Amino acid sequence: MSRASRLLELIQVLRRHRAPITGPALAEELGISIRTLYRDIATLQAQGADIRGEPGVGYVLQPGFTLPPLMFSADELEALVLGSRWVAVRGDARLGAAARNAVAKIRAVLPGDLRESVDAATLTVPMFRGEPVAIDVSVIRAAIRAEHKLVITYRDNDGAGTTRTIWPLLIGFFDKVLVLAAWCELRQDYRAFRVDRIQSVEPRDERYPRRRAVLVGEWRVRQNIPATAGN
Repeated sequence: MSRASRLLELIQVLRRHRAPITGPALAEELGISIRTLYRDIATLQAQGADIRGEPGVGYVLQPGFTLPPLMFSADELEALVLGSRWVAVRGDARLGAAARNAVAKIRAVLPGDLRESVDAATLTVPMFRGEPVAIDVSVIRAAIRAEHKLVITYRDNDGAGTTRTIWPLLIGFFDKVLVLAAWCELRQDYRAFRVDRIQSVEPRDERYPRRRAVLVGEWRVRQNIPATAGN
């Protein structure tokens, strides 16, 4: 087992144990010497892992530690890079820039062999653009995160325009269009809005009265979407 794999396994073991676990028990589970264990714990602590404890007492990992990208396997990196490149092509300007920045940050901390796998681009995304969007989609994304209402002007399939107050829930990315799922106060029901038909969007500094997670659950039931599907 490589050192990187061993450190990853140590983190996973600590995550499984909410109560402190002794050094000898950790060493036995990992199949390493107690001396190697102490060195590995010191290494992880130096990398920012909040591991509390000491020899003879036991160790526990506090919540919040995320693994550095160098811990990713080649397949995991390909999945992350492919997803980021897809977002860079299909997302709005801010989301696309964030995706490119994420790939650059991952690449910057990788060892040479894994950095080459990122640069090789064995998987790619077609440079395809969908229907043009007139609004800043990041405004919708911010409202979804904050669970705030939006006022939109919307053009339907026949070209007729309406002004609506909605509770934005999810944005679906399809081949040619983005679709916003929301509760519509005008219709008093869940509705799907093609984002390219939204003519204007105005955020309201007002939370909608029910939690987004509950509303999304109801929407999934209406759409016959399993609860385990992507959020």
